[in-house]
Amino acid sequence: MTPSLLMAVLASGFIYGITPGPGVLAVFGIGAARGRRAGAGFLCGHLLGDVIWCSTALIAIVGAREIGSTAFDVLGVLSGLYLFWLGWRAVRAKRSNGDQPQGAARQPFWHGILFGLTNPKAYPVAVATFTALLSSRAELLNWSMLPMLIALSFLGGLLAYAILIGIVGARQVRTLYQRHELAITRLCGVMFIGFAINALVHALPGLMPNKA
Repeated sequence: MTPSLLMAVLASGFIYGITPGPGVLAVFGIGAARGRRAGAGFLCGHLLGDVIWCSTALIAIVGAREIGSTAFDVLGVLSGLYLFWLGWRAVRAKRSNGDQPQGAARQPFWHGILFGLTNPKAYPVAVATFTALLSSRAELLNWSMLPMLIALSFLGGLLAYAILIGIVGARQVRTLYQRHELAITRLCGVMFIGFAINALVHALPGLMPNKA
């Protein structure tokens, strides 16, 4: 594995884990209600779902690459469009009503497992994020790399969760996040749109008819 591929997989796992979404919002709600320890328990449980969905996404990506470049390019276009849609929704987001029922979870660890395994956005977001960041290195992917790819994505996600555990429950961070939640969401939307453009730039040329 080249250093650039290694960093791309680590970055994919990190971005997937730390980008604000249902899981991140839930852990901030739990941290606000019950403190850092409960938030850490939720994230430890949620990590199981992340490993399963990220592994499934990587299997799909490597499988598409092995089948042929066209299949990978189609996956790249679909992922790019999906990420663009998510980003556009985030950019146009409005202020939430502040309801966070997840914060009242009595068993954060088991709640995290259930939340991570049943999140309907987990798999498509994982596919879209990994495809966007790995598309420029698609020719390097093969089945023999899969265990290492999964391990690297896990490490990236673990780093993201370590940062979240470090800040969740802190009053200053909680106040800052709640005060600027809309701006943070919109900034993440811009980032998603950037990933979408990157995926489309690398995938669309492969689908264009070759001119002799």
